[in-house]
Amino acid sequence: MMDENPLALLPEILLAVAAVIGLLLGSYLPKHRQWLVRLLAAAACAAGLVVTVVAWSGEDMAVFGETYMVDVATNATRVVVLVAVLLVLGLAGDPVRGTMRESEFVVLLLLAALGSVLLAGSNDLMLLASGYLLASIPLYALAGFAKDAPGTEAALKFYLMGALLGVTMLAGLVVLFGVGGATQYTALSDGLASASRVAVAVGAIAVLAGLLFKAGAAPAHFWVPDVTEGAKPVVAAFITTVPKIGAVVAIYRFVAVPLAAARVDWALMIAIIAAVTMTLGNLAAFFQDNVRRLLAYSTISQVGYLLVGVAAAGRSDLALPSVLLYLGGYAVTNLGAFAVVCALPHAATLADYRGLVRRHRWLAVSLVVLLLGLVGTPPTAVFAGKLTVFTAAFDAGLGWLVVLAAVNTVASVFYYLRWIGPAVRGEEASAAPEVSRWAVRTAYATAAVSVLLGVLAGSLLGVLGG
Repeated sequence: MMDENPLALLPEILLAVAAVIGLLLGSYLPKHRQWLVRLLAAAACAAGLVVTVVAWSGEDMAVFGETYMVDVATNATRVVVLVAVLLVLGLAGDPVRGTMRESEFVVLLLLAALGSVLLAGSNDLMLLASGYLLASIPLYALAGFAKDAPGTEAALKFYLMGALLGVTMLAGLVVLFGVGGATQYTALSDGLASASRVAVAVGAIAVLAGLLFKAGAAPAHFWVPDVTEGAKPVVAAFITTVPKIGAVVAIYRFVAVPLAAARVDWALMIAIIAAVTMTLGNLAAFFQDNVRRLLAYSTISQVGYLLVGVAAAGRSDLALPSVLLYLGGYAVTNLGAFAVVCALPHAATLADYRGLVRRHRWLAVSLVVLLLGLVGTPPTAVFAGKLTVFTAAFDAGLGWLVVLAAVNTVASVFYYLRWIGPAVRGEEASAAPEVSRWAVRTAYATAAVSVLLGVLAGSLLGVLGG
């Protein structure tokens, strides 16, 4: 019998209900009271966090015909996504507050966040496709939300590539269902064990194409810099963070369960994708003067490091805990870096940050902490995540990938220092830029949390099963 247990999906239900009620409220509330929808969204996220933490110690379970897994990976994704949404709601305080479409903005955030969580918990190909769509369609609208020329162009590029790779993913699902005889992961794994290697490889690559698009990994990464530069900064912060969380966990679950018994060397395939992604991201970031494009390529390289841990799935007990720890650290640190960008909306280039420490000392300090955190400098959370991910990969026999990742990490210091340098020295820029108070507070908070998570990394690994 199908295990229909709605309480197991209470955090997801809270997001969905908040989105529906928020849309209805926004239709009736006057413009100056649209903030109530943001308050509703924040309350739903806070309630979802409480429910997740309370239920964390329970046993892993597969619900609704074993199509959805509620386990450590899903719970960790819930926590990271919900915290990320709360931070983005904070970033949106000044630019969105009081606008005509404030409610629609918040509803789109909630729906995209729900799609990311569903991606992470999917234990069935059909649910995976549904999660992909839910995590994609709201983002297309968010990318062009401002209705200006750069945002419209970014949304169009985003949509076209998403539609192409979405169709590719659906074709892969059909192939895997045809040769495996099932869509549920465990049953599919049994079917793929004796299926044609060529058919399995074609289907798996097609499915991964869609998930790599969501993660912003090579070779499906071309949309990331254009969308990050064209969309509004708060939207770019969300798009480059939240979807990646669900996508990376979905990739891990896909290769660790249905592909585990398949006669395909998926570990080598993921390792090569990781190597190409981190290297291309770092090389492209070297030559960027626009801060948003620099952060865009930085996020691409970070996905490459995350995939190093995915490549170790099934061959190291530390693989999943390390990936989850890294995701948490990355989400907080990346959102913090974008918070600085949101705090200075008219500072578009590295030169515009010249002398920032003279005008906004603590914002400059936060920027330094967050950028060094993205490098992986101790004692930040990304450092702990990278260290554990590299350890897991080394245990899995991927020493060459660990060496390449270490070289890329050292190389990344260069382009982060190109941003830090002007901010902490030199004369002030010609005009003092406007500052967004909500974004400044978010930058302070994320910088502190990034360091705190790094200090508590050992305890967090224990909770994550490491």
